[in-house]
Amino acid sequence: MKKGFYIGLLFCICSCTSDSTPDGVFLGGQIINPSSEKVSLYKNNKLLDTLVLDEKNRFSISYDSLQYGIYKFEHFPESQNLILEKGDSLWFRTNTTDFDSSLVFSGRGSAKNNFLMEIYLSLQRETSFLSSQYAQNSFKFGKVIDSLLEEKKKNWIRFDSLNQLTPRAKIISQAAYVYPYANRKERYALIRGEEQIKKQDSTYFNFRKYLNYGERDLAFFDPYITYMLNFLSQEALLAGESFFQAKNSTDFNIRRLTIIDKLIATEDLRNNLARSVAYEELINFKNFKEHDRFLKYFISVNTSPEYVLEIMSLQASLQKMQVNKTLPEITLEDTNFQKTSSLSALKGSSTVIYFWSQTQMNHYKKTQDRVKQYEKEFPGYRYVGICIQPYNKLVQDYQKVMEIDPSNQYAFVDFEDASNKWVLTLLNKGIVIDENGTILEGFGNFYAPNFKEILEKNSP
Repeated sequence: MKKGFYIGLLFCICSCTSDSTPDGVFLGGQIINPSSEKVSLYKNNKLLDTLVLDEKNRFSISYDSLQYGIYKFEHFPESQNLILEKGDSLWFRTNTTDFDSSLVFSGRGSAKNNFLMEIYLSLQRETSFLSSQYAQNSFKFGKVIDSLLEEKKKNWIRFDSLNQLTPRAKIISQAAYVYPYANRKERYALIRGEEQIKKQDSTYFNFRKYLNYGERDLAFFDPYITYMLNFLSQEALLAGESFFQAKNSTDFNIRRLTIIDKLIATEDLRNNLARSVAYEELINFKNFKEHDRFLKYFISVNTSPEYVLEIMSLQASLQKMQVNKTLPEITLEDTNFQKTSSLSALKGSSTVIYFWSQTQMNHYKKTQDRVKQYEKEFPGYRYVGICIQPYNKLVQDYQKVMEIDPSNQYAFVDFEDASNKWVLTLLNKGIVIDENGTILEGFGNFYAPNFKEILEKNSP
């Protein structure tokens, strides 16, 4: 197994928090324009707490003791990582109209979390530029990445000199920029082909020597997991095999599981990576007939009973969303805030179901334009929009201004239950049912060119 961490293993000499610092942790915040009535806190993919917002859209909680490390807070449908350690007293404020850009932390422990957000936003701003650089040869592309990495490294050194970070906070804050750039190099290699790159630049993959492929502290850190999945994809490719052809095959994902089992000794990391590969395989709905074969390998690699249950539950939901099955029943809310069963709300005519979010109103407007287009071409369907959050007065007002028929608009009451039963993984999903609620298409893409073919094929 590769060892080392080119982030610079200076952690053994760094300063820790004072002995006088209390062990407890305080976490609180305020959500402007909330899209949900609660905030959820996760640790290691497990729900730790659900906190209800008060009348001022605030929440707070104190812990006598809390395990150090990376947490994820979620105000549906948005989420972000944060670092919590003993003695932290952290308050954050954000506005859902621009969740990430408006997210600011204050209090003890805020510096490291504000740094994570600065890195995250900086990387987001670079996305368009870096996408344009994939046309460069590997030597030039590598130089661009190395230049940006060096810039972030200087910022981190300056940040580190002004703050007393614990060793683990140093690992996480450096990993926040190191692994996204390493990931860019892996993605480039997946696109161009490893052998071709090695012919052009024999030093291109030297960056791998400085990375840690068994980092326990990063086992649930999104940038690290994203990098590891792309690295595993590169390792799983056969000689001369194209990534874009291989990635859609069950055999490729089984090979990734085999490499995880061979390479990753850290149990939490191995299980989380296996879980991620399982999701990628199962969400590839075209491979449904191969999923049972894949799951046998998954169960042999993964040692987490919770993950086995989670993945098997997803497979069961996929089975219930197949063509000719009855669309599973969920609870919906109409525009008058009245709860109703999906069985009664959607029965009586052939129906196209599309989805939208209150935090992405531009997407909703574009979706309405697409609905009008479909209504002209395929007038035999009823087109029903479902908001993934419960309704509020602002949504009502918006729909009136946009002259959207309220009788064809509903909202989820319980997103987790509804999204699990209907396997909602993308907002662009489109479901088609007949007048009896029988599924004609359970995994369509409302915006894909072939969605018109689906509507034409099943047109009443």
